[in-house]
Amino acid sequence: MQRSVSLCALALASLLIVCALLSLVLGAMNLPVYDSLLIVVDKLFGANLSQLEDYQQIVVLELRLPRLLLAVFVGAILAQCGAVVQGLFRNPLADPGIIGVSSGAAVGAIVAIVVFPAVWGSWTIPTMAFVGGLLTTLLVYGLAQSKSGTSVLILLLAGVAISAFAGAAIGFLSYFADDASLRELNVWQMGSLTGANDANLWLAFTTMVLLMIAFQRRAQALNALLLGEPEARHLGIDVEQLKLQMIILTAVGVGVAVSCSGIIGFVGLVVPHLVRLATGPNHHFLLPLSALLGAVLLMCSDLLARLVVQPAELPVGLVTVLLGAPFFLILLIQQRKNWS
Repeated sequence: MQRSVSLCALALASLLIVCALLSLVLGAMNLPVYDSLLIVVDKLFGANLSQLEDYQQIVVLELRLPRLLLAVFVGAILAQCGAVVQGLFRNPLADPGIIGVSSGAAVGAIVAIVVFPAVWGSWTIPTMAFVGGLLTTLLVYGLAQSKSGTSVLILLLAGVAISAFAGAAIGFLSYFADDASLRELNVWQMGSLTGANDANLWLAFTTMVLLMIAFQRRAQALNALLLGEPEARHLGIDVEQLKLQMIILTAVGVGVAVSCSGIIGFVGLVVPHLVRLATGPNHHFLLPLSALLGAVLLMCSDLLARLVVQPAELPVGLVTVLLGAPFFLILLIQQRKNWS
């Protein structure tokens, strides 16, 4: 097991480096690899080594590098949140998007865009996205709770209902939005990394690091929960407190991800399941490896979004859906076989 984890971590780290290089140099304007790396070194250490022209430096430093970093941070956040939700409800079909958290966060962000865009300055959209995601999560969790525990079926059905309601709310707000807000709403609905800036990057990076620490500290409790809620209680785990903590942390992560990049689906569903197949369900390894694979997947999706229809580009959320939807259908077929 330890060997497979090490090999998986090494492979994912190598993929991350390769995808990062490709993201820097490929696009509507292809750039040399060596000089593109040197300009990043120049930026970090104040050197003057790169031979790129000024406009090429702008492409690397102000367009591609911020998008690359935001893809890493958001992908890692979504993948970890997906792993936690699946472990919390002991179901590989659970996902922040499927249970309605992403939709709720999107409604909060869109309310901030349309109704009061500058109440708290640059914190308006992240705050409203967090509130929307948290309220949605608590509502879905409350509906799925009973004396006998958490019903996964009711959880998923409640998530579908909440997502439908969120879609209606987004449509209602879109109907009354002005042209400027409507364009921004379209970006939120389909997911995009074009809004990468210093504020978003620092917010996403800080959230990613804090979630990594918080989730890793609770990894042993999540492992115990995989045995079942009664067994976890016998092992001394406060199950209800653990669920509440994980729900709030997940809402924070999804809210920040949605506020930075809009709705990006299926990363939280596909990534933890793939890592679990490769290394097992131990959350001590599952969480950091999911973060790595989530970063790789979202970075590759953004690269495809920029290359497929260049010089234009596809919304990255559409690419992740095209990649994740077939995988979700395969999971459903497997579950159907298990039920049979």
